[in-house]
This record gives sequence, C-alpha cells and structure tokens, in this order.
Amino acid sequence: MINSRPKIGLALGGGAAKGYAHIGILKVLEKEGIPIDMIAGTSIGSVVGALYASGISISVIEKLAYNIQRDLWIDLVIPRRGFIEGKRVEEMMKLLTKNKSFDELEIPLAITATDLIEGEEYIFNKGNVAKAVRASISIPGIFNPVIEGKKVLVDGGVLNNVPVDVVKQMGADYVIAVDLSSKVSVKVRSIYDILNRTFEVMGREILKYKMQTPDVLIRPNLEKINPSRFNQAEECIEEGIRATLEVLPKIRELGRKVKREKIQE
Repeated sequence: MINSRPKIGLALGGGAAKGYAHIGILKVLEKEGIPIDMIAGTSIGSVVGALYASGISISVIEKLAYNIQRDLWIDLVIPRRGFIEGKRVEEMMKLLTKNKSFDELEIPLAITATDLIEGEEYIFNKGNVAKAVRASISIPGIFNPVIEGKKVLVDGGVLNNVPVDVVKQMGADYVIAVDLSSKVSVKVRSIYDILNRTFEVMGREILKYKMQTPDVLIRPNLEKINPSRFNQAEECIEEGIRATLEVLPKIRELGRKVKREKIQE
C-alpha cells in the first residue's frame, strides 16, 4: 500500500505592497515544518506563490523584497487601457522563475485572474507562469489588461481575493489562507491609492459571501501599510510573522493531524 498523507494547500490573497507579509508567513511555516503541497495565489499572492513554487528559497525571496527597486517592475505608458504596460513585470518574473511553465514548478500552483468580457474568474494552471502573474496583478485602470484569445484579463482580486475555493479544487484536504485586507486604510493621496483602496473595500465585501472557510486563517494587521508604497517590506514581513505566530497552535494541530492521518492509513 502506498503511504500517503492528506494535502495542505496555501491560499495567498491580494493586497499590493501588503503582500510582503506572505514572506513572513512562509518563513514561519517552513520553520514549523508544515508541508505546502499546493498554492493558489491572487495578485501579489500570485507573485510570492510563483517564486516559492518555482523553487526559490524564502530567504532569497526576502532579499528580493528588500533589494529590488520599484522602478525595475514599472513601465509607464501613455494611458489607453492603463498607466503601466506590465511587460516589465512579466520579464522580471520570467527571469526569476527561469521562464517556467506550470508543469515545471516544484509545487503545484494556480493563479487567479478576472475575464472582463465574460465577467468570470479565470484560473491559470498551465502555460507560462510569468504571463499568468502579469494578468493576476493587472489592477484595472492602472495596468494594461492581458489579452488571452478573446479574453481580457485583469486582477484576480476583482472576484476572488483569497482563493480558498481554488486551492480546494486543486485537491487540498486542509487549507491555510492569508487575508491581507484591512478595515482602516492610510491616507489616500493618489489615483493608485484610490484604486487600491476601492479594491480592498470591494474585496472585503465579496469575501463575506464568497470565501469558503479555511482550516487556518491568517490575518496580518496591515492597517498602517500603504498598499501602493513598496518600501515597507520589513514591517510587512514582521507583521506576517507575528500574525502567523498568533495562530500557531492551530497550525501545529493541523500538522499533527496530517501526520496522524498518514499513520492511520
């Protein structure tokens, strides 16, 4: 009889610069020896999820967060469909993930986007990972959408900001989910702030009705973090660690449960 165990899935939510908190969360999960068998990511969650699933160590991802300049990711254009072209993000992700396709990843990954034509969620689980990330982070009005055949794809957070249901569909028996939304936001100073805050409010309301209950929910307190400012990596990572430690008893119990069920088989 093949010795198997229940699978743990990780649902990484969207939140722009707040997504640095995902790094702190992964650091704690690794330290605790919690196996991550599959990942579903939305928006910034797709960025961190893609890097981790491609085999980049969490320590290297943390260094990238501290050292990559925002200008390396941003390519401004004359507005037509968005202020940011998005090709630079895609090229950077191709470089970091070694231009892998989904079937070449070390951990199974799904990335969410939103099809504006059909008004439906679109799940990437095959093809080029970098292109999927570009679609998932394409905030409408800020980034140009990604055209995929007849589909016009934008940020996955429009419809599903914490993809618990997606990682369950992948086959996860247990789910650890990360919700980066905040009830209070910092001052709104720019159009990017306005759109980010709009997404945050909208996403939080959608979550009330859509999000399936995960086995463990991690909610970092990121109320003081401006989602459009990418110079607060340290604060976000530390808060990710703190929030994970807060629910550590539940995480450890999940780890024990997985081991027990494996033994019983």
